[in-house]
Amino acid sequence: MNADDREFVNTSSLVQRGPRNVEAAGPVLDAELVDDLPHPVVPIPLRRRFVRWWRSSPRIPSSLKSRELFVQALKDATVAVLRSPWRYLRAVVRGVLAAFRWWRKWVTVRDYREAAEEAQKLADRFTEIRALTLFRWKVTGAAIVALAMAVVVTTVVYGSGPVWTTALVASAVLAWLGRKKDGSPGRKPTLAGPRTLGWTIDPQVLVDAFRDAKLIGKDETLRLVERATRVGDGWAVTVDLPATRKAADVIKHREALASALAVDEIQLIVERVRGNGGHAGRVSMWVADEDPYATPPKRTPLLGASHWDAWRPVPFGVDARGRRIDLPLVWTSLLVGAIPRQGKTFATRLAAAGLVLDAHTRLYVADFKAGKDWMAAEQVAHRFLSGDEPSDVLTLKDWLVELIAEVQGRYRRMRELDDETCPESKLTPAMSRDPSLNMPVTVLVIDEVQVPLEDRTPVEVQGRKMTAGEYVGELLTWLAKKAPAAGVVLILATQRPDSKTIPSGLRAVLGTRFALRVMDWRDSNIVLGEQMNTRGYDSSRLLPSHKGVGILRPDGETDTGADAVAVTVRTYYMPGEDWQEICRRGRALREAAGTLTGHAAGEDTALSIDHAAVVKAIGAGNDPEPAADLPEPLASVVEYLDTHADDREFVPTAELVEALDVEPNAFGRQMSDLGCSSQRRRVPTEDGGTRQVRGYLVADIRAAVEEL
Repeated sequence: MNADDREFVNTSSLVQRGPRNVEAAGPVLDAELVDDLPHPVVPIPLRRRFVRWWRSSPRIPSSLKSRELFVQALKDATVAVLRSPWRYLRAVVRGVLAAFRWWRKWVTVRDYREAAEEAQKLADRFTEIRALTLFRWKVTGAAIVALAMAVVVTTVVYGSGPVWTTALVASAVLAWLGRKKDGSPGRKPTLAGPRTLGWTIDPQVLVDAFRDAKLIGKDETLRLVERATRVGDGWAVTVDLPATRKAADVIKHREALASALAVDEIQLIVERVRGNGGHAGRVSMWVADEDPYATPPKRTPLLGASHWDAWRPVPFGVDARGRRIDLPLVWTSLLVGAIPRQGKTFATRLAAAGLVLDAHTRLYVADFKAGKDWMAAEQVAHRFLSGDEPSDVLTLKDWLVELIAEVQGRYRRMRELDDETCPESKLTPAMSRDPSLNMPVTVLVIDEVQVPLEDRTPVEVQGRKMTAGEYVGELLTWLAKKAPAAGVVLILATQRPDSKTIPSGLRAVLGTRFALRVMDWRDSNIVLGEQMNTRGYDSSRLLPSHKGVGILRPDGETDTGADAVAVTVRTYYMPGEDWQEICRRGRALREAAGTLTGHAAGEDTALSIDHAAVVKAIGAGNDPEPAADLPEPLASVVEYLDTHADDREFVPTAELVEALDVEPNAFGRQMSDLGCSSQRRRVPTEDGGTRQVRGYLVADIRAAVEEL
């Protein structure tokens, strides 16, 4: 019996055993497994649908779609209600003046007279014009008498009620006649009065100001992105310029816009709106109620800090709107420039104060003013000097050589570290605090840096003779280029920001610039960068009373935004006693951490100097080939460019003629014969604009020298 037979027999036996409780199954259906189920219909509450419709409906005013806009609309409505009586009265007065002008034109027969003048028949029509004028005067007198009698009779018979009703209707008619209307003659008085806050209520005033400043055309207008709102101690508004108009032009002509708004330019802050919510034609304006820098300065917040992290930006000051401006220092360098007694040393000490409060920071302080301003730093400085003698300049030279060797050693050690400890060839916070690596953040502060740069003490470097100032300039330039990534920060301050003092190569690699008040726009450009005055940033326009106020061009992000080119900052106030307290606190932190070294610890450690390695690094050991004798006037031009041209690409002919005291026509012919052709270029002017002048490209002059 096979398996099939057994199955059959078993089944048959089950059937023969008798009835059992077996339920009948339904019909078997063929089907297919389906994974996707229909999405359930979730009913949306009526309230949510109503809110969605309310916010997206174009028929609902925008002022009713959010709480902020509703509150602003209530404020605007309240202001409008409070101003309505005065607006109505002014409209009535304008209506009276308009009616008077119309009556005067009518009574003097202006239209008849003008027609006769155009036809050149005024003499023939003079008698008729005079007669008609007298008749209209009589009509006017009769109308006045009739009106007076009507008022008297109505008052006697019906009382004063009808008279007041008629007067109210007449005032309404006069108000309608005197309503403001663009283009209506006589609507604008000759002297409109103060416009300082007019634009906050009537946007048309702001449009007129832009037109008066020639920032938009007469037929162009502005689009309000955000209505004028109260922000701090001033008013803020955001507008969109017409197509093809740029926010950069508004920033450049900020002074003209301030004049149109009848405020001082120091009260007007104009910024371009960047990022997702901005574009090249969107402008954010803030107008202060009064001079934002007239109040006493604020004390530095570092007084309330027990310690500070050098990797955090240092509290530096506040802008006109009261926003705190922090200054990043690690991985960059700082140049502070100003004329005397404008707060240069205070600003430099502010930048160094946060680094003093970090126990893992090493300080080099060189004070060439030789005063008391930096004496408190002796408590924390690894190297310190105060003096302006040639010996002090030579000491600084040795410091710089030591720092260059230190930077080179750090880069060599970074190559040997694993990627987790040193991901890139840059110092990290963990590395700077690791005693075994010996790579703390190192800060070199030089006050009155023009003293060592102008020093003429002869020195010999690997057989090359040069002045100490030239060598110091080369060393500082190398450090500004290579040292920031290794954790060495340069802070340089000078009261002589001119092209002769600070070499152009050094200025070009200093990342952060801070310019307090200087003498003219050229000095401002030397500190902030070329053509910064044409972009609206000129520290020579700062007022003498604004001590500690300057223009900051940061190398990193500030609270005003990462895209801000520059910002006007009022530095915090830190007098001598506060500076001494911070230095005492910094010494206590270093003593507790065991990081007090060098001069502060009373250790006269010898300088680690390797002149040969330094010369090899900066390339000063290669003697330049003697230049061939150049013909005049090319030799004088080259000498002038080496001294005054700095990093400019173009030098006007008038400047060269005046400097070399030569005859213009002969000078032009001689330069052309030597292979230098003049060109026309636009150069910045003192008023912030540009003008076209003839001159020479510096590259062409250098090329002509090489050919000769």
